[in-house]
Amino acid sequence: MKQPIAERYGWHNNQQSCSQGYLEPAVLSLAEILKPESVLDVGTGNGALLPSWVRQGWQVSAIEPDTDGFRIAKQVSGADVRQFGVGDDLPAEWKNHFDLIICLEVVEHLFNPQLLVETARNVLKPGGHVIISTPYHGYLKNLALALFNKWDFHHHPERVGGHIKFWSSSTLRSLFEKDSFRAVQFRGAGRAPYLWNSMIWVFQKI
Repeated sequence: MKQPIAERYGWHNNQQSCSQGYLEPAVLSLAEILKPESVLDVGTGNGALLPSWVRQGWQVSAIEPDTDGFRIAKQVSGADVRQFGVGDDLPAEWKNHFDLIICLEVVEHLFNPQLLVETARNVLKPGGHVIISTPYHGYLKNLALALFNKWDFHHHPERVGGHIKFWSSSTLRSLFEKDSFRAVQFRGAGRAPYLWNSMIWVFQKI
């Protein structure tokens, strides 16, 4: 049974979030190396980055479970946006179909992150890739949060649909490597090294 998520995340418009501003160039630079033709954006939110993916000439599909996010993202021309969540039964024609999955700032919201790995395994072609980001956690970042008393702000526990998982580089790598993927590349995004806002991993289906 699919794990429940918040029914409404709070999307009101198609504006980029602050994290998308520093994630977009990093994703595009990685994708330039991978050269995908077909891309699935998993948890596209309000679809703010879909126009950028479409401009690359990719065949772009996206999924988003949130009703408001889906409604806004659906308006993006050139992208096939459907209202599905991680763990839902996706269209049969998507099986082994995509060259690349882009999944930005999603895995920290999932009760069962293994469902994300299963989704990626099912829809990617053999040798296909995942570009995934999540807020970065490491020794120096965690220490800085403690020293400046920023843990409450960082966790924002009162937000509906907020973060429920907190990942390090090693735990995110372990999630994928134990199930049909190999790690390809790691990089930080936003802020100074080892204080990064987010981390990005590239994994390849094997």
